[in-house]
Amino acid sequence: MPYNPDILVRTEGVSKKFCRSLKKSLWYGVQDIVSDLNPFRGNGTLNPRLPSGEAAPLPGDSRPSAASRLRTEEFWAVDDVSFELRRGECLGLIGHNGAGKTTLLKMLNGLLKPDRGRMEMRGRVGALIALGAGFNPILTGRENIYVNGSVLGLKKREIQSKLDEIIDFADLREFIDAPVQGYSSGMVVRLGFAIASACQPDVLLLDEVLAVGDMAFQAKCYNRLGEVRRNGTGFILVAHNMHQITRFCDRVIYMRKGKSEFYGGTETGVDLFLKEMALHGEFKEPEMAGSLAVVFREAHFTNSAGEPVSEIVSGAPVNLIIEYQCKADRVTEPVLEIILRDPSGDALFHGSNSMSKAALGELRDRGKLLVSFPTLPANNQQLVGSIMLWDSEMRELICWRRDLKLSVTGNPKSTGRILLDCHWQNLALTGVVPAFAR
Repeated sequence: MPYNPDILVRTEGVSKKFCRSLKKSLWYGVQDIVSDLNPFRGNGTLNPRLPSGEAAPLPGDSRPSAASRLRTEEFWAVDDVSFELRRGECLGLIGHNGAGKTTLLKMLNGLLKPDRGRMEMRGRVGALIALGAGFNPILTGRENIYVNGSVLGLKKREIQSKLDEIIDFADLREFIDAPVQGYSSGMVVRLGFAIASACQPDVLLLDEVLAVGDMAFQAKCYNRLGEVRRNGTGFILVAHNMHQITRFCDRVIYMRKGKSEFYGGTETGVDLFLKEMALHGEFKEPEMAGSLAVVFREAHFTNSAGEPVSEIVSGAPVNLIIEYQCKADRVTEPVLEIILRDPSGDALFHGSNSMSKAALGELRDRGKLLVSFPTLPANNQQLVGSIMLWDSEMRELICWRRDLKLSVTGNPKSTGRILLDCHWQNLALTGVVPAFAR
């Protein structure tokens, strides 16, 4: 393939396997080391060549061999993943836990060797993959800066020239000469990100970096990422926060069980992932729990016309209909509690009829409960709902379900998690202040 200076990372069919059994894993490791030391493995030549006659690459390339086959108890953690990363581009890696995202980053960073496939990396690579990875806990923060900088290929005078910048960015001036083992998780991430981004890498690998740290640190991260991106740095970003993915990434890889399920536009990939979460989410609780004096026979969402729906447009009205059966003689003045969560598990809505001062009276035999939302401003979300019925004093949990799902399609007015009505105006040009702004 012709050389292209704009392509920083190229992978072709990269795969990595692991073994579920520790004993077999150790034995397989010994076998693989012996095989690697054999200069005549594969086609029996010291310098194997591709069919075209081009010399086969050495690092990051695995020739077809026994390493390409699964042995007992082995599985593919990453299976046949191909992509390109160009200068100034941000590529997002999304998928469920265990999909192979971090394993792929570790191969790109040289921490793991692929079992098959080809990888090309150009330039200096900075990485923040695992919390505290690359730090010696008994060394101070200052000493770890020198160690990490050296690993990235910087000379001592280059590290010294960037030392104050790194310390100030991490906001660790007071603790920089203390051992890293005494740092909090936020302090470790701040230091790691400061080192990785200050060394002007050509490629930056980030695994859930912005998930740790306070708002001030995240704001500095956003600005630093924008700054180094303008200088041509390419990013590979792993995040479970879809807002961060849609905000930064030009393209995404949606990984599922080690395979690349989708590689392309960010919006399409995120939408596919969220729909997959809605169908096979991580909220796998028993369908119903509680004393079950009342059971929820059916619960579903309806639109303004009363039609059952599983998907609505952001900002549209929606109703929740709950059909119940009372197995006790009666339940008086129950409390109905509702929680709507986003894919990350954060509660977007948490309320009850008692909070709204709305009595439900008495439940007997069979009936229906109605909860109406005049507008649902969730945006580009796959919501999972929980409904709980309590006694009047909220001491007995009568019935609990956590399997309600509702897809809310995105509105182009906002890429955030909620949709708010807003008006944009330059008052200096009009001189008129709208009534709602006074």
